[in-house]
Amino acid sequence: MEPAHRARVEKSLKRKLDARCSIFVLIYILNYLDRNNIASARLKGLQTDLNLDDTQYATCLSILYVGYILMQVPSNIYINRIERPSLYISCAMLLWGLISTLTGNTNNFTGMVLVRFFLGFVEAAFLPGALLIQSKWYTRKELTTRNAILFCGNIISNAFSALVGAGVLSNMQGVMGHAAWRWLFWIEGAITMSIAITAGFVLPDLPHNSRGFTAEELEVAQLRMIEDVGEADIDGANAGLFDGLIMAVKDVKIYLMMLTFTAYVVGLSFNAFFPTLTGTLGFDYVPTLLMSSPPWVFSCIVSLLNAWHADRTQEKFWHITGPIIGGIVGFIISMSTLNVAARYVALFLQASAYAGFIVFYSWISSSFPRPPAKRAVAIALINAFSQLGNVAGSYVWNLKDNGYRQSYGIVTAMFGLTIIGCFAFRAILANLNHKLEEGERAWETQPDVTARTAEMEHMDSPDEALRMQKGFRYLV
Repeated sequence: MEPAHRARVEKSLKRKLDARCSIFVLIYILNYLDRNNIASARLKGLQTDLNLDDTQYATCLSILYVGYILMQVPSNIYINRIERPSLYISCAMLLWGLISTLTGNTNNFTGMVLVRFFLGFVEAAFLPGALLIQSKWYTRKELTTRNAILFCGNIISNAFSALVGAGVLSNMQGVMGHAAWRWLFWIEGAITMSIAITAGFVLPDLPHNSRGFTAEELEVAQLRMIEDVGEADIDGANAGLFDGLIMAVKDVKIYLMMLTFTAYVVGLSFNAFFPTLTGTLGFDYVPTLLMSSPPWVFSCIVSLLNAWHADRTQEKFWHITGPIIGGIVGFIISMSTLNVAARYVALFLQASAYAGFIVFYSWISSSFPRPPAKRAVAIALINAFSQLGNVAGSYVWNLKDNGYRQSYGIVTAMFGLTIIGCFAFRAILANLNHKLEEGERAWETQPDVTARTAEMEHMDSPDEALRMQKGFRYLV
């Protein structure tokens, strides 16, 4: 294919792909709304109507992540092996929309716990699946920005949920004899189910079989992934069901990322309590919900700029730790003063810490580039384990004294651990890059270099080492 013609085909491919993957943003908004609208419902009587104490409410929050953790790895192993992941994700979305509506029918602690558990169980299919699909289409130089666009669905949902919550909770109280918080779950669940049907037709599948692309575009899509790291993004013909899991658990990098990411998630646990934290400013519930939105709009803008610059420079560490440091400053302000303006500015800084979270996800994909079975498990395993941070975070914010000062102290410490973990991971990758450089230099004079480079990581065959020597470098 001539370079000029290929450039035209690639431009058309990315335009179509970006358009179709944009629905991931909408799905993520609904995914997050269905998961976290309980925080808005709490402000309008959910906890009182169900007779929940603070510990029971925290349990209702945390139990979702139990199901979420249990299902992520099996789901991503499965989605990596099927030909139509678009249908899988849309069916999961339809089911979690239905479960979300049932939340509005609960009448006690037991019912809420059961619904929240199964909601997390089904929602687990989406995020690791979406990240895996995008990593099969976009190169390492493109992935962070695309992940940022995807995660804007997460960030926007924090703002959007407050606006939707304000509208529903202020206007639906007593309609047809039901509390407004019940209508919140029913309305948002119904919207999710309707979008799920559309998603099945819009979402892309794989670079070799996706509908809506020309043969040339699919050919270029596969070629791009080969050129990115020197090997096709496919598993071996004889790969077993659990080969990716076995490769993943042998790689020490995964365990460091699991612990680091979990600390990060604990640090970000304020998001589930954001309306409550905004409520410490002293306003009524509708102004509180409306004031919860601007920090997340700001966070979305910062995240897109940060991701774009990370892709442009191919640097990860500072694009993760920079926003974390901003979040720490926000935590310190919240601990240090009761001034309303200062505490509101602090909420903006805290929300902007999500910008590094997005880059971290692309760091996972770029650090486990091949084979896709291993990458699928790595994404799911790290993300699933990190949800323990959400379980712990559900209880961190029970410490209400002095404007949640103790809670802010805990999440500050967690952000500090995250920075330490990122530094250690960066050092590991830098060492591996040094070994790769040594292997390339040795290639010209030592015929046994393939076997030597195979010792760099837990690799099963020299084939992986052969691709590593073709200019591949880990992104640090």
